[in-house]
Amino acid sequence: MDHDVLTRVGPGTPMGALMREYWVPALMSAELVADGTPLRLRLLGENLIAFRTGSGKVGVLDQRCPHRCASLFYGRNEHDGLRCVYHGWKFDADGRCLEQPNVDPPPTRIEVRAKAYPTVERFGLIWTYMGKRDRPPPLPDFPVFSMPPDRVSVWCEQRECNYLQCIEGELDTSHAGLLHHGGAPGRAGPQGSGLDADYPAVKYKVANTDYGMFAGGYRPAGGDRLYWRFAHFLFPFWTQPPPCALGTEAVARAWVPMDDTHTMLFAISTDTFVMAHHRNALLPPEQPGLSFMYEFLPNTSDWHGRWRLATNQRNDYRIDRAVQRDGSFSGIEGLDVQDSAVQESMGAIVDRGFEHLVAADVAVVQARRRLHDAAIEWRDRQAPPPGLDRPETYRTWSGHIVAPAQTDWLEVYADNVPKDAMTKARAEPAARYGN
Repeated sequence: MDHDVLTRVGPGTPMGALMREYWVPALMSAELVADGTPLRLRLLGENLIAFRTGSGKVGVLDQRCPHRCASLFYGRNEHDGLRCVYHGWKFDADGRCLEQPNVDPPPTRIEVRAKAYPTVERFGLIWTYMGKRDRPPPLPDFPVFSMPPDRVSVWCEQRECNYLQCIEGELDTSHAGLLHHGGAPGRAGPQGSGLDADYPAVKYKVANTDYGMFAGGYRPAGGDRLYWRFAHFLFPFWTQPPPCALGTEAVARAWVPMDDTHTMLFAISTDTFVMAHHRNALLPPEQPGLSFMYEFLPNTSDWHGRWRLATNQRNDYRIDRAVQRDGSFSGIEGLDVQDSAVQESMGAIVDRGFEHLVAADVAVVQARRRLHDAAIEWRDRQAPPPGLDRPETYRTWSGHIVAPAQTDWLEVYADNVPKDAMTKARAEPAARYGN
């Protein structure tokens, strides 16, 4: 596989072109106020400006004024459009130039448009379409999108690494019993960590699907039973991790590339989901190192100034070596912080030539292949991107369950999720591990 194809997302790259064909979560609705301050938005390697007009419509424009390329970040948000402070040209949310006060005579207007992307507002998020279609595709139909608004939690978090490192972390269930649930050497794992910590060596079943990839990691659960953790990768950057009981919680997590080396997580879930940050009524008993409420740095107007964890690589994630010796496995507090530490420590874009992959990495390798092949197929043949025009294939569920060992893994999944949300998994051969 060509790892530049996998990791580079800017304009003109194969992966960037593929991702632009889907609706992309761009920012939270609450980040823009009508007639308020414009916001710098870094998305798929492009510098954009987002603003909300007085009527509530959202505009996402190229940051450069098409007149003389001054930044529209300094523009005046004037009710129905954004006015460049250099020469006063004003643009509406669709990029149309409304006024050109320095053109003589004033009634004459040069026909010009700012580059603008369509937007929709759904589920507490502002989405944008950056692709080639005149008519954008439908939004994915995740089960969480059908939940009552007061049951849904939405939050953001930025990571300083390539998007693929984050997706791979979600699919790698073998790390859960160590990084998150493991105890210090010679000590049992934290109460409630269960089979994840007892059996860190995981075996996998993997199937390609219409939307991406379906993976089931399994461990012995005593007697003639297996402990399954079911997870999904869904094009182009969505995941559904398995830290809840299968079929009980709805979740969709988008790992949106800001650029090649920065990623924004948009996490949408039922409010009782174990990783939700708000109204989290059903948290498990407190475990050393496993908190779910985080401190964020104040947002700034920088291109990368939004939703940054205060515990980060600049303070070594506040690792406590005494706790690492006698308490939690990592000595780092917070599940998301633990994930950030290992993913960002790989480097902004990991050099995968140093990897030594094993059987437990089969889901990671398969996701890479699916992404790589889809990007090349789109570039070379304009092959339809997976799931793009089939929103119903995103009606999938993740989670864990103990089941009889003799039951087929696809049956275990199908028998324990809502019947209107059946995955369309095609049981294709799993990838061989290796590059």
